[in-house]
Amino acid sequence: MEVKEYLQKQKSPQKEICQRLRAIILRTFPNIKEEMKWGVPTYGEGKYYFVSLRDHVNLGFSMAKLSKDEQQHFEGSGKTMKVITIASLEEIDESKIVRLLELVWKKKNSPP
Repeated sequence: MEVKEYLQKQKSPQKEICQRLRAIILRTFPNIKEEMKWGVPTYGEGKYYFVSLRDHVNLGFSMAKLSKDEQQHFEGSGKTMKVITIASLEEIDESKIVRLLELVWKKKNSPP
């Protein structure tokens, strides 16, 4: 399955939320690798993903190299991935999402 197929199969409002998140990711990183992995769209070799759930969409982020303080910007108890939850288009804060995308990108691509 391709990302576009995944998007087509979603119901509203998750479909529109996923489309908007995809656009933000691709606009922020025009050359990022987009692929289907784990059954959901993933970006940047697993740095980010989004998944449509019953009543919201999770935008997931890799926690690699993030400090405890930096991890506070995200939800969930995962050790390697955390999310932000979005239930409607109105909840999308593009500037916040771009800041989080860039934070994870910078940390993930910094030397160990």
